[in-house]
Amino acid sequence: MKKKFFVPLMLIFVLMLSACDGGFKADHKYKVEPFEFTNQNHEKVSNEDLKGDVWLAQFIFTVCTSACPPMMNNMVELQENLQAEGVEDYKIVSFSIDPDVDTPEALKEYMQAFGPPDESKWEMLTGYDMKTIEKLAASSFKTAVKDIPNSDQVLHGTAFGLVNQKGEVVKLYDGYSDVPYDTIVKDMKELIKEGN
Repeated sequence: MKKKFFVPLMLIFVLMLSACDGGFKADHKYKVEPFEFTNQNHEKVSNEDLKGDVWLAQFIFTVCTSACPPMMNNMVELQENLQAEGVEDYKIVSFSIDPDVDTPEALKEYMQAFGPPDESKWEMLTGYDMKTIEKLAASSFKTAVKDIPNSDQVLHGTAFGLVNQKGEVVKLYDGYSDVPYDTIVKDMKELIKEGN
């Protein structure tokens, strides 16, 4: 049963996190800890599979009532900007923070509802427990993920994380409001150029 009073608290928490995330550049690079999860097509995807690619990470879940729909819309708009700039060598990795509910089928349907211009670039990941994703978010992306007791909502940060070809998080951006689309595209182009 949904506890309505948790939603305003969650929104305040998410807005606070999003305010902290905008434009943050890592003083040093954070290595993404090893993982192997399942994507929307029931395929295994690991951090090793993503080596050699520049990728953007976000933390979302399909029954989210606050931050996730805007974040998904913003990521789709970002992908449209990347296409307009001719950027092709990248991935978008969405980690579910409600893995008990978010099956591969649910994640695929959720992604498609937002109409991304190129679904092949997206990895919608699930197939782990809450402790695993809480740890990955905190250690690799310096962002919070916390289950709310007696609720179907989850507290989480709203950053988009930029990961280089070596699997290092090099920058975090606000993914909820005032998304710096031009800066993200520019940063991704520079990383891709450096890797070639």
